[in-house]
Amino acid sequence: MPPKPLEPLVKKLMKGVIALELLGVFGVYGLFHMMNNSQDFRNTMNRRFPSVLEVYYQSNEWAGVYGIRERDHEAWSAKQD
Repeated sequence: MPPKPLEPLVKKLMKGVIALELLGVFGVYGLFHMMNNSQDFRNTMNRRFPSVLEVYYQSNEWAGVYGIRERDHEAWSAKQD
């Protein structure tokens, strides 16, 4: 039975979708890693993308890691004084 004419196109599209999903997963992991290791980067995220930083705080609190938000606000307010 000959292959259907759309089969190669569907395979290419699926490979592209999987590749994009993998790039997204690794990108989000890299962003989380940078925010997890650098208070200065979190400050930059606070100024540019506060909603992304809020998701970071909420995910840590959901995982049982508390106090990051408070330490950041204390450090940032001390820098302004």
